[in-house]
Order: sequence, then C-alpha cells, then structure tokens
Amino acid sequence: MAGANGDISSVGRKIEKLVISAEESVKNENDAENGERLEPRLWGFETKDLYKIAMNFYKEKEGKAVHLSYEDKLKLVALTQQVTHGKCTPENAPPLGVLDVIGRDRRLAWQNLGSISKEQAMEGFILLLDKLCPLFRTVVEAQRRDVEEKLRLKKEEEARKLEEERKLKELDEQKQKEAEARLKEEMQRRQIQDALNQQTYYQFKMYAEQQYPGNPEQQGVLIRQLQEQHYHQYMQQLRQNQLVIDEQTTEMNNTTTENVEIEEHKETNETAALNEEDSDEPQDDCPPIARAEMWTRKDVEEFKETIRREDGDAVIKVGHGETVTVRVPTHEDGSCLFWEFATDGYDIGFGVYFEWSKPETNQVSVHISESEDEDEEDDDYETREDLESGVTNAPIQTNFMLLFLQIYRRDSQEEIYAGSHRYPGQGVYLLKFDNSYSLWRSKTLYYRVYYTQNGYVKN
Repeated sequence: MAGANGDISSVGRKIEKLVISAEESVKNENDAENGERLEPRLWGFETKDLYKIAMNFYKEKEGKAVHLSYEDKLKLVALTQQVTHGKCTPENAPPLGVLDVIGRDRRLAWQNLGSISKEQAMEGFILLLDKLCPLFRTVVEAQRRDVEEKLRLKKEEEARKLEEERKLKELDEQKQKEAEARLKEEMQRRQIQDALNQQTYYQFKMYAEQQYPGNPEQQGVLIRQLQEQHYHQYMQQLRQNQLVIDEQTTEMNNTTTENVEIEEHKETNETAALNEEDSDEPQDDCPPIARAEMWTRKDVEEFKETIRREDGDAVIKVGHGETVTVRVPTHEDGSCLFWEFATDGYDIGFGVYFEWSKPETNQVSVHISESEDEDEEDDDYETREDLESGVTNAPIQTNFMLLFLQIYRRDSQEEIYAGSHRYPGQGVYLLKFDNSYSLWRSKTLYYRVYYTQNGYVKN
C-alpha cells in the first residue's frame, strides 16, 4: 500500500510540474506585447464564441481526429473547470474518492491555474487546443467564412429591402406628385372655365332664349353646351399661341447662334491668314498629296540573300516589345520613295509617316525604341490604333506629321512587301517596323529603301 501511495505521489508531482509549466505557457500566450490580454476578437470571433467552438470541436473530435496525451487532457480539463467554476476552492471542488487518481490529478492541475480569470482560461484553452491540434484552426476558419457569408447575405438582403423600400417610396412620391399635378390642372381648368362662363353667360342666355323660348330646361342645356365649346376653343387657341411663341424663340436663338458662328469663322479666317504668312506647314492651296502604294511579290529567300550580300546594315534584329523607325530624308534630286522588306519566321507591323521639316542630311538613320517610348513619341502626332484593326491609305495630317500608311501587321515572312510614295515636299519619311505587340519573339528584318532620279532608281 505504501508503494502504491509512493507511486501516486510521484505521479502527482510530475503532473504538478506539467500543469505549472502549462499555466506559465498559457499566461505567456495570453499576454500581448505590452503585457495586455489578447484582443477581444480572436481569429474573427469573440473569445466567448470561439471558446464554444473549441469545446464542441474537442468533444466531437477527441479520440477520433484528435488524439491527446494524458497530460494534455489534464491541462484542457483544468482550463474548462476554471471557466465553469472559477478558482479552485474547497467549496466548488467536487469530493474525491480515495482511489480516484485521475480526479486528484485534475484537481491538482486546476489548483495550479490559480486565480486567472474566466476570460484568460477561455483564451488558454483555445490557444492550447490550436497548438495541440492544427485541424482546429482549419475548422475555425471554415466557420468564420460561413459566418461571414451569412453576414454578407444578410447585408445583401437588407440592402435589397432598403432598395425596394426606396423604389416604393419614390413611386409613391411620383404618384403623389402626379395626383397633385392633376388636381392643380383641374383646379386651373375650373378657374378658367368659371371665368369664361361668367363673361359669356348673358350672351349665351339671350341666344338660348331665342332658340327655345319658354323652355328653361332646354335653354340651360344649350347654355352649358355653348360654354363647354367656348372653353375648348379658348384652350386650343391658347396652345397655338404658345407654339408660335416657342417657334419665334427658337428662330431668335438660331439666328443669334448663326451670327456668333459667322463672327467666330471670320475671326478664325483672319487669324489663319496671319498665321499662314510665317507658317512652315503645308498650305491648303498646295497640290493634292498622293496616296501611298503597297504591293507584294514572291522570292523572299532570294531577296534576303541579296540584302545580306549588298548591305549588312540593312539587316536588323527587332527585339520583342520594340519598334524600329527608319528615317529617310527626301533627296533634292528625288521625286519618289520606294521601300521593300521581309522578315524571318514571323510577321511584323509596318506603317509610313512623313515629317514636315527641312532635312539636315541625306543619310538614312535607324532608331530603336521600346513600346513605352514609342507610345510617347506617337502622342505628338497621331494616336496609334490597335495593330489588329483595319488599315487606311488616306493621308492624315496632324500638326507637322502626315500618316500615309497606318501601322498594320504584315505577313512579311511569306512575301516581300514593297511600296512607294511620291514626295509631298521636303521632309523626312518615317518607316516604322513595329514589334511592340510581341511579348516573347524577336524578328529579323531585311529592308531596302531608294528613290527615283529622272526615272532611274537610286539606292
């Protein structure tokens, strides 16, 4: 018997140490950075509500999805006792049997919690269960999402009801306004009719006596008919007069607007005439600008080989997201520009612009820019359309630029694309090879530009 008591005592001391360490860990977990308790809301729930979820989870899953050691169970039971009864005292502690070892261990664990509050005991139970069983956090998050979804649906239902009430209120107000408008209109009609009846009563009465002498009843019916007809004629005349007034007002407004437009047009013409004296822009009386021509031909590989042999600088790698601009100044002896190009493997965007300026050099230059730089450059003269959109050959003048060919994707890997344009005057052609739409592929470009001089083609 003494040996049994010794074993019980040793177990009790062991449990005591475990519970004391558990108490310290619970208190540490319950402390925030400044020594304060946990926030009132933990994982989206109030502590009391989250404790209920934890208790239900423990009761349902213990022994099934949750397998705890004997020491861990003692800690959890002690915390639940603290929540239910508060501090362990002889008054609230149930009596123990002589051989009730488990009850003694639970009592000892409960006593070692000291005087922590019920709130702290709830938080300790929650955190300890989360530490011992990671599945608990998943269940809490699922319930939180369920609560949030129900709350969202509730708010949507409340918002829908409020919207319906608002619409009903607006409808009632509209009906009330219409009823008031009808009542007001009816009152006005009666006032007008009463006034007209007073003015015409004796005249209509004399006429009725002549029509039905000695018959007051027929006279009254005729008087009322005449009064009703007179009222409708009066209102019809009133509406016609109002229409005439509205038409006259509209004509006056149109006349005023036309006069203003005439004055503005006159001032604009005068200003334009003054500006034309010092402007370098092409004037309206210039000869009509020719359209750019484009065509295709075969023998792509032969053309590429020719370009490689003739001029290595005419082979350019256009990186993904880049745009290459070939600037070709007009030549003083030239009258028409020609171009040809092809690519390896994939298509490329191509368009032609013309810059009104006096060329400082006859040399062809190449400028490579990324898509963002190209967008900023294009903003100065023409907003670019999507490369997948249509193409136009009509010249479009914007400030000091002309657009002769809209940038459009060309299947230059299959055919040679060639074109020409007659000089509109002195300036610089901008041949744009656009690969900004390609996120991954670079393109190898083979091109050639030349001009005509007295009918001969010059590189």
